[in-house]
Amino acid sequence: MADVSMTAHSRAWLQIHACVVLWGFTAILGRLITLRALPLVWWRMLLVTVALAAWPPFWAGLRRMPARLVAIYLGIGALVTLHWVTFYGSIKLSNASVAATCMALTPVFVSILEPSLARRRPHLAEVGLGLAVLPGVALVVGGTPAGMRDGILVGAFSSFVAALFSTLNKRTIGTSPALTVTGLEMAAGAVVLPAVGWFLPSESIVVRPDLHDGLLLFTLSMACTLLPYALALVALRHLSAFDTTLAVNMEPVYSIVLAVLLLNEQRDLELGFYAGVALIMAIVFSHPWISRRWGRRAVGRGGSSDPPAGAGEQASAV
Repeated sequence: MADVSMTAHSRAWLQIHACVVLWGFTAILGRLITLRALPLVWWRMLLVTVALAAWPPFWAGLRRMPARLVAIYLGIGALVTLHWVTFYGSIKLSNASVAATCMALTPVFVSILEPSLARRRPHLAEVGLGLAVLPGVALVVGGTPAGMRDGILVGAFSSFVAALFSTLNKRTIGTSPALTVTGLEMAAGAVVLPAVGWFLPSESIVVRPDLHDGLLLFTLSMACTLLPYALALVALRHLSAFDTTLAVNMEPVYSIVLAVLLLNEQRDLELGFYAGVALIMAIVFSHPWISRRWGRRAVGRGGSSDPPAGAGEQASAV
């Protein structure tokens, strides 16, 4: 039985890393697709919505869901939409490496937001995480050309929104079918974005992509969104929250490596940028260990065994 369990765990570990690699391609595809951020996000959310609407279990899960929860998930879907628009906006204003680096700040924002939403005092480790990451951010900014710094601001805001909707999802998802929740959140964006177009006449939301963009959009929606999400649901059954956090934290690393290999983005960035990335990632990767150790100390004191925010299962931000 132990051998079977170990095999299942190993398979799940490979599956979750395959998911994270596929998620890492979202930044690359965002750079290669020539559409602006708003129509790009609209097509991505529309295609995922259509695919899930053709899946009967989606409707079965929706019928069992209370109307109040449906409304909550649609509201969270609006936040997901804002996150994706600003994420791809960051890519268009800078490049894939910069946008991916900004996404590494999401666990930091989660550690700040989660205590506020849970109405508890933040742990010392959470405060330390937020402060420790600041020198890395300064190095990233210093190593980025001046013309790309708007992309850093937009990307940092995007990671904040990602932290917000991830925290809200964690607090509300409960036993709701995950793919039904995903379909509702994607549908919210598919409806909201064309409505936004009414207030932004200079922005064309519903744009017909050419063959090149159409193929990349289909790949982004199916291979880098729906497929890894469904695969992750299977893998998470056999992984601890600690394992999952470590794997998901690799996403910006994969994105940056892919950007260097496929887009030669290292030509646009200075050594200070990569030093900042290394410092940020070192802090982010240390957080699960610190959180787990903190959780053990809490148990020893008779407190809650729940680890601080960020050590639990994290939804993919991109």
